[in-house]
Amino acid sequence: MEWIKKTGVMASMVLFGGVMMHTIDGKKDEVKVSKERYFPSKIDFAGENAPLNIADVRERLDRELLVNANLDATTLLIIKRANRAFPVIEPILKKYGVPDDFKYLAVIESGLVNVVSPAGARGVWQFMPDTGKERGLEINDVVDERYHLAKSTEAACKYLISAYAKFGSWTLAAASYNGGVGGVNKQITFQGVNNYYDLLLTDETARYVFRILALKEIMQHPAQYSFSIQPSELYAPIPVKTVEVTTTVPDLAVFAKEQGINYKVLKIHNPWLRDRKLTVAEGKKYTIEIPLSGY
Repeated sequence: MEWIKKTGVMASMVLFGGVMMHTIDGKKDEVKVSKERYFPSKIDFAGENAPLNIADVRERLDRELLVNANLDATTLLIIKRANRAFPVIEPILKKYGVPDDFKYLAVIESGLVNVVSPAGARGVWQFMPDTGKERGLEINDVVDERYHLAKSTEAACKYLISAYAKFGSWTLAAASYNGGVGGVNKQITFQGVNNYYDLLLTDETARYVFRILALKEIMQHPAQYSFSIQPSELYAPIPVKTVEVTTTVPDLAVFAKEQGINYKVLKIHNPWLRDRKLTVAEGKKYTIEIPLSGY
């Protein structure tokens, strides 16, 4: 215990397990102080280790961990949503041979909700129209499969496989999802290095993989970052049945009622339906999800 004399008042202070004990004129007071913050000793993306021995790399990861660990509501919502979204994403990544860690790329792109960027990218995987169409997504005023989680995940896999074939690195493939294959390759050629952690990139792309790493770390070890959540608080997958549609549906509100649900629920479960009707070309087929009774 260290004694300090201030303006004639004797005070004592001592730290006990995160609580600072003050004694002033015989009266005790308690002030909570932060415990030592956790930082991982090692971390990897898709099996490719981040060189945390390099100060720049360690500090960039530290920044993203600090930011995301202190976005309490946002990060907590992501953890809740992941319990519903990851069971859709994970088997598709596995099917295409894309590392499981890429599910965290979807996390930082959209927070696992169908958002729209100022540039016009849409959906959980944030595809621009041309890129989405190039990867096999149907995108028009009636159907926009960028909002279809399974199909957009498949499109993302196709992009990432192509990028990996170009760079031979999953980390660079991830960076190119933000900076573009051409943009990343241009910097590799100019700078003469082919490791993400050695490249000087635009601020957004330079932060990109570190944001993925931070969310991976926090979501895999939430308690280490003061996120306490019970299994019952997670958003559970909702059981559905599927209905195949091979002819035009002129009124989706009527169709929804025929399926025992309402228009709002139909659109929640099938956000890729972008109009009040569904036009079906000859030979075309769509699969619509209908939540089971009670959901």
